[in-house]
Amino acid sequence: MKADFVTDIRAARVTPALLLAALLSACAGPEPVPREVPAPPVTSVAQADQQLAAVARERAAIEARFAERERVCYDKFFVNRCLDEARERRRTALAAQRAIEVQAERFKRQAIADERDRNVAEAERRFQEQEARMAATPPKPAATPTPVPPPRKPTAPGRAAERDARLRAAQQQEAADAGKRAQSVRDYAARKAESEERQRKVAERKAEKAAKAAREAQDAAAKGTGAKAADPKVIDIK
Repeated sequence: MKADFVTDIRAARVTPALLLAALLSACAGPEPVPREVPAPPVTSVAQADQQLAAVARERAAIEARFAERERVCYDKFFVNRCLDEARERRRTALAAQRAIEVQAERFKRQAIADERDRNVAEAERRFQEQEARMAATPPKPAATPTPVPPPRKPTAPGRAAERDARLRAAQQQEAADAGKRAQSVRDYAARKAESEERQRKVAERKAEKAAKAAREAQDAAAKGTGAKAADPKVIDIK
């Protein structure tokens, strides 16, 4: 502060009144900078969306306030100190908004992943119930074809035609039942393969989610460490 004061006195032509006002301003000390506060908790996706919208509005307001403070600083005697305070206020305010944004986005991603897992688990439960019911009543083995009885002695034309019709209908029904039983066996095998594939995908998604959460924790820790670095000061060249 003393170095800035001496530099500004040597570089500017000041009157005694202006010098006295500057000294009084220096003795008063800098205006306190707001402290960073923790982000409010998020309990729903709707609340997360509201916080993200509020963050966008507040960032615009922070930049507008910073631009106004910069303009005011260039009219003051101690320009560098005023600019440093304005930058520190802007950094603190933006860091608080970033913490809110990170928490809201993380909650939304987790909510989406949880909803997807619940849907997959529900579909898997229904499928397992269906498989259990089918396993309790396995398909009947294919019946051997009914042997065709030997030809009988000639009978009346009407009775012979009726008997042949009944025989053909019985043979057709037997063939249809055999096809249905074979199709049931194929459907059971296909559903079992589909269930195993879904279980494999669920395990892969859980592993990916755990790895992603670990990366996000590392990124958040790295950003928190980088945010504490002080901004470089601007040196007035007159």
